[in-house]
Formats: sequence, structure tokens, C-alpha cells
Amino acid sequence: MNDAAERKLALSHLWVAFIAFILACFMGEYQVLERSGLISALDSPSVYFASVSTHGVLMAFVLTTFFIMGFGYYIAATSLKQPVWNKPLAWGAFWLALFGVVLAAIPLLTGKASVLYTFYPPIVAHAAFYIGATLLVVGSWVWCVIMLVMFVQWKKAKPGQPVPLAMFATAMNALLWLWTSAGVALEVLFQLIPLSLGWIDTVDPGLARTLFAWTLHPIVYFWLIPAYTAFYVFVPKQAGGFLFSDEMARLAFIVLAVFALPIGFHHLYMDPEQAKGWKLLHGIGTFVVALPTLVTGFTVIASLEIAGRLRGGKGLFGWIGSLPWTNTMVLAVILSLLMLIFGGFGGIVNASYAMNAMIHNTAWVPGHFHLIFAGTTVIMYFAIAYYLWPMLVKKPLFSESMALVQLWTWFIGMSILTTPWHVLGLLGQPRRISSVVYNNLLTLSWKPYELMMILGGLILLGSACLFIYNLAKTQLSPASEAFDRQIEFAEPIHAVESLPEWLNDFKPWNKVIAVLMAISFGYPILQFFFMNTSGSSAWGF
Repeated sequence: MNDAAERKLALSHLWVAFIAFILACFMGEYQVLERSGLISALDSPSVYFASVSTHGVLMAFVLTTFFIMGFGYYIAATSLKQPVWNKPLAWGAFWLALFGVVLAAIPLLTGKASVLYTFYPPIVAHAAFYIGATLLVVGSWVWCVIMLVMFVQWKKAKPGQPVPLAMFATAMNALLWLWTSAGVALEVLFQLIPLSLGWIDTVDPGLARTLFAWTLHPIVYFWLIPAYTAFYVFVPKQAGGFLFSDEMARLAFIVLAVFALPIGFHHLYMDPEQAKGWKLLHGIGTFVVALPTLVTGFTVIASLEIAGRLRGGKGLFGWIGSLPWTNTMVLAVILSLLMLIFGGFGGIVNASYAMNAMIHNTAWVPGHFHLIFAGTTVIMYFAIAYYLWPMLVKKPLFSESMALVQLWTWFIGMSILTTPWHVLGLLGQPRRISSVVYNNLLTLSWKPYELMMILGGLILLGSACLFIYNLAKTQLSPASEAFDRQIEFAEPIHAVESLPEWLNDFKPWNKVIAVLMAISFGYPILQFFFMNTSGSSAWGF
């Protein structure tokens, strides 16, 4: 297959993702500097919140969406060994999403959309922000359709054969995104856009927060599934071994989608609109969704152990030292799992009602999601880029050693940045504030941790610059006709010749998801249409 068109499509998406990423990194360092109060010239609440909002949108929506689309297109083409279906439609979705990003950026950068990356009325942004965000999501929906069409076409062409694991995971992520993005889409289309345009005078914030909770937690798994995909389909091969279990990997992706979607009320524990019974139901579901993470951790570590022992590792832990630590994919997965362990612990605290009350709306919360997202997930985005970039541009990576340094510095910087956040949360520092200089004994105890965060941010910014520099130098280096590396997918230690349909298709699971979503969100949403609730008028820009 001549994949030049697919490579161009993937590269275009990935460059948009990583340009958004580096811009967001510079904003992040400004934010920790401004919060510290060390440089009085930086003190500006309006600039700070505009920066925080833009940083959040670039990282959580632009980086992730464009990366996942570009990665998905290339995974689909290479794993199925067929061209991307309807490339003109794929390019149309790219330009539509990019136009939406530019449209949303205008009010963000001019301070007219300083609502963070969340959608919580009655604080309302300029209508252009919501319309731009909507176009970005619509573009991603087109990607979902293309992925699912390719999935179905392959199954029809090869009935009874197992769908390649990489494509199974990618299509599952497309299905998950269609389900989870529906919540925020309903909120934006029927509440926020009409309110920001002045078509309606008031909205119900409780309904808005409930709809956003529909999206707020499962979106994390939309971000995370590409990292898990790399765990299963790239890491074992790069480590020099085999995947421990193909079936277990598929089960992990299924359970991840089925149980991650019908939860989200742990974000509403302190809100009065939902009864404690519904919060308990969602809380139990939040703990259940830890199961696929444990399965993934076990399978990946088992795969690494197989590789380590094949490479000569002896004894109980000797296989660890035998792993190829100088391979960027292997190093990244080890560092990613370390951050996942600590980030997952923070998630358990967030999901526990009593402990959530202690850290709710404190600095603990951004510490947790930065460790999970910017740590566990983004470091695997780096590894995927390092692995795929030579194939996409047909040139060897500019510097493998620079890539290793970049991964280590990202891990170190993220550890230094997020640890103080967790401590500050326990010390009572609120989140969503532009200054921590209150001049009392409690806030004086915050100061050393603020200084640590500045150091961590500087290390992360330097690491991010190394990443972009390495990719750019790779793409701009002279062409090498002799270079022709091909993508390699890990093979399971036991070959999979056939699978039960429930491990090879989404139809039964889509029905299960529909039932669970109706149970978890049906009454909690419908109640707002039968209660006499007072509306709130817009406040903001």
C-alpha cells in the first residue's frame, strides 16, 4: 500500500496537536510564576485567567483531539492494510476542526472566554468560543465515523477473523467519544450558545453541570486510550518480547468503555442537585473503572517480563535490568506506569465521598489531573511520536539520545510540579485563584511549594522544547533513500486464530452502554424538566 496520503494526513493532525502543546507549555510556566507573586509585574488576574483558559483548551481539547485523529488514521491504515476511507471527508474534518480552534482562540486570547476549559454557567464566554469548540467536536465526530466505517468494512470483508488489536482499540475509542461528547454537546447547543447569543435569558446551572459531568470523566479515557493502545501493540515488540494476552487487552478496552461512560457524579459530590443515591451509584462505578487499569498494568508488566527474560534476565527481578531502557517506547511506558500509580491513588481519593470533601476545589485536583493527563498520557504521546515520526517523514529520528533526555526530564519535571500541588491541597490552598499572597501564617507555609512548582514548570518547558526541536529537525533533515522502517505491531505469545464475537465487535456492548447510560443519567437529567428550579442569568463576557 502506498501510504503517502495517509502519512500526510497523520502528520498534519500531529503538527497541529504539538503546536498547541508547546504554546500551552509556555502559558503553564507563566501561570505558576504569576501565582507565586514573586514577580509583581506579572500580577494580572484578567491575563492569568485568559492564560489558564487557553492553556486548558489547548491541552485538553486541541492537543488530544488532533493527536488522536492523526494517530487513528495511521493506525487504521497500517493495521488494516488499506487506505483511509473517504480521505476528502477526513481532510474536510481536519479543516473544520482547525477553523473551530482558530475561532475559539480569538475570544480566549482577548480575555472574552476566561471560563477555564470547563463549561459551567452562569459564567459564560463569548459565543465564538462555544461555536468554535462545537466545530472542533463536529470534526472529531467525522473522524469517529471514518474509524467505525473502516472497522465495519474490514469485518465484512473478512468475516470471522479477529480485528487487529490496534484497530479494535481505535474504533472503541471512537465509539466512546461519540457517547461521551454527547453530554457537553447538549449543554453547548441548547444552553450555552443560546445564552451567549442572548436568545434566552437564563439557564439552569444544575442541569448544565449534570450534562457536563456526562462528559467530564469519560473524556479522560478518550485521551488515555491511545496511550493504552501503545502499551499493548507497540511496547512488547519494542521491548523484544510478546504481548502477554490479546484477549485480555480487548477485554480491558471493553470494560474501560462500558464502565467509564456511565459515571461522572464524583465531580458533583458537593453539588446539591443530585441525590446521594445517584452519587453513590456513580461512586461505585468510579471504583469499578479501576479494573481495566489494573488489567492493563498487569498485562503490560507481564509483557515486559517476557521480554526481559527473553533478553537473559534471571531471578525474581533481574528481567527489569535486561529491558532495553534506551528504547524510547520502553522507557516511556515505565515512566508512564509510575505516574499512573501515583495519579491513580489521587483518583481514589477524589472518588471517595469523605476524602473528596477534604480536597474538593483545592490545589490537589489540578495536581491529580496533571499527573494523569500531562504525565501518564502525554509522555506516551511523546513515545508514539518518536516511534512514528521516522515512518511518517521517511527519515531517521534526529537524536535518540535527546529523546531519552526529554522523556526523563518530563518525568522529573512532572514529579516536581505535581507533588507540591497535592501538598498545597492538603494545606487548604484553593484552586481557580490567580494569587496566593494572602499574608497570613497559613499562606506563608505555601511559599516553598510555589517555588518548587516554578522549578518543575521550567524543567517541563525545557523538555517540551526539546521534543518539538527533535521532531522539527527530523522533518527538516536531508532525505534518506535507504531509510524504510515499517510499523511493527506486537504479536501475542499465544496466536489468536478466532475470537468470540463479544471480543471482536461492539454491537452487544453498545447496547449495554445505552442501558447503563439511561440508568445513570436518565432520571438525574429528566428531573430538571419536572422541578420548579430558578434560572441563572449569564455572567461574564
